[in-house]
Amino acid sequence: MIDFPKRHRVPYDGRFSAANLSAEPPKGTPSKDALEEELEDLVDRLDKLQQRLFADGRFALLTVFQALDAAGKDSTIRKVFSGVNPAGFRVHAFGRPSELELRHDFLQRVAARLPERGKIGVFNRSHYEEVLVVRVVPQFLDAQHLPDVNLKRVWKDRFESIRTFEEHLAKNGTVIVKFWLNVSRKEQKKRFIARIREADKNWKFRLGDLDDRARWDDFQQAYEDALRATSRPFAPWYAIPADSKAYMRVAVARTIVEALARLDPKYPKLGAAQRRELNEGLSRLERE
Repeated sequence: MIDFPKRHRVPYDGRFSAANLSAEPPKGTPSKDALEEELEDLVDRLDKLQQRLFADGRFALLTVFQALDAAGKDSTIRKVFSGVNPAGFRVHAFGRPSELELRHDFLQRVAARLPERGKIGVFNRSHYEEVLVVRVVPQFLDAQHLPDVNLKRVWKDRFESIRTFEEHLAKNGTVIVKFWLNVSRKEQKKRFIARIREADKNWKFRLGDLDDRARWDDFQQAYEDALRATSRPFAPWYAIPADSKAYMRVAVARTIVEALARLDPKYPKLGAAQRRELNEGLSRLERE
C-alpha cells in the first residue's frame, strides 16, 4: 500500500518546487484494475464516515480542487464522492466572478458557500483563482474596483489573507484538504485533442484553453508560489500526479478518508430522556 498523503503532502516550511514533481504515478503503483477496486472500498468508507460526520454535527469538511484544464477535476469529484448522501454534500464550481462579486473582497463569494457543520463541501476551483489565473493575467484586477494595487505586494497580501481565513475556519471546526491535480503538458495536449475529435467531448473545449496553455510556465510558477505560501498544518495542500486518472482518484479518496478518520466523528450519545422516547416509540410500534 502506497502512503498517498505522506508522499504528496506539500511541506509547510516553504520547500516546494513544482518542477521537481512528476505527473506520472510512482513506481510500484498497482494496476488500473487494482486501483479501481481500491477506489470502490474507499468510496464505501467515505460514505460511512460522512454518516458519522453528519450525525456528529460539530465539524465540516472542505475539499478544494485546483488544476490546469483537462487535469480531471470534474471526473475525480464525481467518482470519489459517488457514494455520499447528497443531503450532506455540496459542490460549488467557481467561474469568473459576477459584477456583484467583484464589488466585494475576493474571499466573500467562497465564504458564502462554505459547508455547514456536519456536511462536506467541494470547491471546484476556489479563492485560489485570485492568486493563480489573476496573477498570470493581472489585467483581471482592473475589474475588481480596488482602491490601490501594488503588483509587488498584492499577491503576498492575498496569501496572508488566505492563510488567516483558512486558519479561522479550522479553529471553528472546518477540516480543510486542498488538492492540486498536477497534469503534464504532454497529457494535457492528448486530452485536448480527444475533446476536439470526440463529439461527446466537444462541449468541454474552448479556444481560450489554448491561451492558458501558452502560459504554462507562468501557471507552474504561480502554483508553486501559492502552494508554498498556503500549505499549513490546518489547511494542507496535496500535489497529486494526474496523468493517471485511476491513480489520482485513489490518492484523493485515500487522503480524504484518512483526514476524516483522524477527525473521528462520533454518533451522539443519547441522554436518559431520548432513550425513554426511543423505548416509548418502540413500544407503540410493537402494539400496532
